Parts: sequence; structure tokens; C-alpha cells
Amino acid sequence: MIQWGWLKGGLILGGVFLLAVILVKPIGVSTQFVIFDGIVWNMFSKDVVKPDPKAKHGVTSKNAYLAKSGGKYASHVENPLNYGFIFVIAMFGGAFLSIFLQKKKVSEEDSEAPPVFRKSGHKNRYLVSFIGGALVLFGARLAGGCTSGHMMSGMMQTSLSGYLFALGVFAAGIPVALFFYRKAGK
Repeated sequence: MIQWGWLKGGLILGGVFLLAVILVKPIGVSTQFVIFDGIVWNMFSKDVVKPDPKAKHGVTSKNAYLAKSGGKYASHVENPLNYGFIFVIAMFGGAFLSIFLQKKKVSEEDSEAPPVFRKSGHKNRYLVSFIGGALVLFGARLAGGCTSGHMMSGMMQTSLSGYLFALGVFAAGIPVALFFYRKAGK
């Protein structure tokens, strides 16, 4: 498998974030999961989003989060084909595309995963990954933004909260990585 090193990958990721900031807006995606919840909710209860000529975006919601910013999020529930929602869908597409672009499959023995994950099998690994992702998403919404919005885009914009968030991520992530990789000798 051809893998990019951390430097090449980091430079490419930084370039993509810079292009996004210059051409569209800073990247941040966790709000789009709330928008998705609103879309599903609106499918079963048609009074989630309602017209409001006084609102900045012409609509509001009985949900305080969707109604904030002059109904901005409520307007995204009503019309989900916006930059952020398409970006989230494209992230899933990009992940699947990266699988197909790999030159060869990595065996379990050659995997970079910690031994505890290599021994647990695919189903358990996927379950643990899903639960971890759900917890990260919950935490992102609790914090008012995700790692891409707070850390990556925030640091690029020299936001103090971005630097503090990055410090917290690494302060938690490094000990956890050391714990899982300690027996692997990596």
C-alpha cells in the first residue's frame, strides 16, 4: 500500500483547509449532523421549520438551536443542499474512494493498529470505532464545534480557542496512544 508520510499528508491537508478558507469558508462539519437530525425530524413532524418573515433567513424553528442565527440552521433543514451538508457527504465518498485507490490490501499482521485491535476482529473493531465516533460527535456538539472547526480551521485563523482545543486534544490523545501502543514497541 502506498501511504503518505505525516509531512506530505499534513501539507496537503493544510493546503485543502487554506483553499477552503480562501474560496468558501472555514471547514467545520459537526453542525451538519444536527442539521441531518433536523431533516429527519422534519420528515415526521412538519412543524419543525416554519416561515417567519421577521427572521433573517425567512424561517425559524420551535427548536432553539435550529432557530438561532436568524433561522440559519432552520433554513438548512428546509434546504439541505448547502456547502456544509454536501461536504459531509463528500467526506464519506472520499473515504470509500481512498479504499479503492490503495495499491494493495494491508494484512492484519502488517496493520498499524494496536495489537488489542488486531486481535479483536473486524466486527469488534468496527463497533468500538462507531462508539468512539459517536462519543466524539457528542463531545463536539457539547463543545460547540468539532476538531476540524475548532482546531484545524481555528488555528489557521489564529483563534486562541483553536490553540487551546489543540492543546487539550494532544494532552488527552498522546497518553491514550502510548497506552494502546506500549506493548507493540512503537
